Amino acid sequence: MAALLLFLAACRTGPKRAAAIGEAYVGPATMNLRRDISLQSPMVAVLKHGDRLEILQQRRVFFRVRTAKGAEGWTHGSQLMSAADMAEMKQLTERAKKMPPQGEAMVYDALNVHTLPTSRSPSFMQLKAKEKFTVVTHLVMPRVDLPHAPLVPPTPKKAPAPKKETKASGRIPPPPLPKPPALPQDWQEISKPTMEDLAAEGVEEAQPAAPPVGEDDWSLIRTASGQTGWVLTRKITMAIPDEVAQYAEGRRIVSYFPLGEIQDGDAKKNIWLWTTIGEGHPPCDFQSFRVFIWNPRRHRYETAYIERNVQGYAPVELEQVSYGGGGKTNAAPVKYPGFSLCVKNKDGQLVRREYALLTNIVRFAGERACELPPPVFNVQALLAKSKQPQQSPVPVAAPEQPKEDRGLMQKLKSKLKGLIHKG
Repeated sequence: MAALLLFLAACRTGPKRAAAIGEAYVGPATMNLRRDISLQSPMVAVLKHGDRLEILQQRRVFFRVRTAKGAEGWTHGSQLMSAADMAEMKQLTERAKKMPPQGEAMVYDALNVHTLPTSRSPSFMQLKAKEKFTVVTHLVMPRVDLPHAPLVPPTPKKAPAPKKETKASGRIPPPPLPKPPALPQDWQEISKPTMEDLAAEGVEEAQPAAPPVGEDDWSLIRTASGQTGWVLTRKITMAIPDEVAQYAEGRRIVSYFPLGEIQDGDAKKNIWLWTTIGEGHPPCDFQSFRVFIWNPRRHRYETAYIERNVQGYAPVELEQVSYGGGGKTNAAPVKYPGFSLCVKNKDGQLVRREYALLTNIVRFAGERACELPPPVFNVQALLAKSKQPQQSPVPVAAPEQPKEDRGLMQKLKSKLKGLIHKG
């Protein structure tokens, strides 16, 4: 019995597990964990998106981590997500479930889905060719590195050592310094730096403007399985039928909705509403909207209603709209299928306009105040935290006040040296 206990105790002894200094989660769909930092190092495990890891060591941008099964290896920090990033992604998924869909889209080639609206964020899923998904919203994002929570908590700063009390000495303190002479009245004019002063201090006359930061339009999508992520808008195609999409006239279809059906023989044709936008990145979500009705006599789609040159904002909502009523009979308004969308009126105020579909005719039914939903991402706040250069040009360099003081002192010293040499 004693020999068995000694054997079991010997089995338990071994190298002590390294203590974790932080936690992280796998960002991409799959991630290779290697024995060492080098890409030629053998793999120790293949991990999936969302797997929790313990961080054991950090070397610049590389991290040694440990899996739930105890495998240890190295990976690049760009492949990892912090606990805060993972929590934000889950919150975004829950929020996207409650947001009204803006149409169905598809891709013609495989497309990566990212955790954040930037190409440098991990791609945790890939859409297959001709796969369809729901578009929820979109945003225009500058091509900058987004700030993220640190994977390893910062080392706490040490408290400063208490200052030693100096014993009073019996020495007589020196006399106070005399007051400096008053500045001349034109001190600001004579202290302006000359071209020679700027050249000596390494300051150019004018710095070139910073190059503009590029922008990309990103769409937040939701797959059939409920996964939510970001894709480049230019890589997706709204899945509205081609017999309607042919009327886009070079404009991008932002959203589309079926409003009803029309019977044409044995076939049923949808009544479609869409919103479109022109080139570039205007400060709105769409610039025109249009309703298409199927003509059973000519067997083609025709325009039932259109408005151009508007400043519209998502989301577009399908709803029952009250229309008619009043008049001499004082009849109550009737509910019709319709839609509402948020636009800026001539006074610059946001209003939600309602439109009713009366069989095959669209009528304006009124408007009310419009409140836009909070943005999915606060782009301006992210830009403020980002370390990338701003898009605005750099102004002409002008020395600060301390530099002006130093320029004055340099001039006084040079004049004093000249007087000494003359003497």
